[in-house]
Amino acid sequence: MTKRDAFLALLLGCPCFLTACALNPTPLSCPSGTGSPMRVFELYFGRAIAGRGDLTDAEWNEFRDEVIAPNLRDGFTVLDGEGAWRSPRTQTTIRESTKILITSMPDTAASEIAIGHVRDAYKTEFRQIAVGMTSYVACGSFY
Repeated sequence: MTKRDAFLALLLGCPCFLTACALNPTPLSCPSGTGSPMRVFELYFGRAIAGRGDLTDAEWNEFRDEVIAPNLRDGFTVLDGEGAWRSPRTQTTIRESTKILITSMPDTAASEIAIGHVRDAYKTEFRQIAVGMTSYVACGSFY
């Protein structure tokens, strides 16, 4: 099992938590002055690539410009991070550089499709098992 497998097991280990979001369709009511309901997506792109060195800044920038920007036209933020997880195979802690993307979008099927395109493209292009994701509904505005 690779370190990406273990990270996914940790992130996705509780499908009940993930399905609870879908089972609770209560719309969010935003107090006056706090904006309107939107879905916030946080994506976690591991930079370790099996069989070679880490994803370079040039590779990330090209992916950002050619895949992320066209799919998330209204904007996004990218942060550098460091992650760690315990390998179930070796029982050692593995550390990995990560790109963390945050975006807020309408809570619609079209938004989920756009996020899916980004995740699928990264997995395919860089031979990744998964791109981690968290999402939640929040109040927000951009003006």
